[in-house]
Amino acid sequence: MADQNLTSHISHLTSKKYYAIIVAGGSGSRMQSAVPKQFLLLNGLPVLMHTIRAFEQTCLTPDIILVLPASYHAYWQQLCDVHEFNTPHLLIAGGATRFHSVKNGLDQIPHDDALIAVHDAVRPLTSRQIIETSYQHAEKYGNAVTAVKSRDSVRQVINGNSVSLLRDQIYLVQTPQIFKAGLLKKAYEQPYSEKFTDDAGVVEQYGVEIQLTDGDYQNIKITFPEDIAIAELLLKQKPSA
Repeated sequence: MADQNLTSHISHLTSKKYYAIIVAGGSGSRMQSAVPKQFLLLNGLPVLMHTIRAFEQTCLTPDIILVLPASYHAYWQQLCDVHEFNTPHLLIAGGATRFHSVKNGLDQIPHDDALIAVHDAVRPLTSRQIIETSYQHAEKYGNAVTAVKSRDSVRQVINGNSVSLLRDQIYLVQTPQIFKAGLLKKAYEQPYSEKFTDDAGVVEQYGVEIQLTDGDYQNIKITFPEDIAIAELLLKQKPSA
């Protein structure tokens, strides 16, 4: 993990521009819902709006780029009207995969000296502290990938045989994942590979060491129906911004 003693204060950061690419390409299949999970209501507001507000409420107030399948742009605009959601953001079309969606977002960013956060649209509970500290780590180390230690025992199946792994060496990766813009743009010039499941994997394949920073077990990803109930409970416990 990167230096644990860094303060959450970000006044010394030198980058002049901050961005957040929020990737919303998921369907509702595992949620058993006809509506994609980013649009499901969480305490009366679509999940995606909570996610965008998490970045809006930080000290850095990054420019937000929302990457959404083109077929849902009109629906999103309707939701914004209904909920009077006016947080500034740039809406662009997604690609065939998460890789291509992030690349579309990167094409909108002219600055190579900026810091870019890539975040899952369905992680609505990310705290202000995690976001600000992650930007800070990325400024110092070039990248910052939030992760938490596994709480469970872990086994890996190889050729049909299960092998025990050391739990203390296993980290569960979350988002945001934040990178210096010039680095992330160069990494995304690589040809697409199916093994690219997140931005850290793309940057690592480019040859850069990934720096982990502390995530939060409450920074859950909305994937299954029960996740909405858990998120509602956690959201009610969070202090008001």
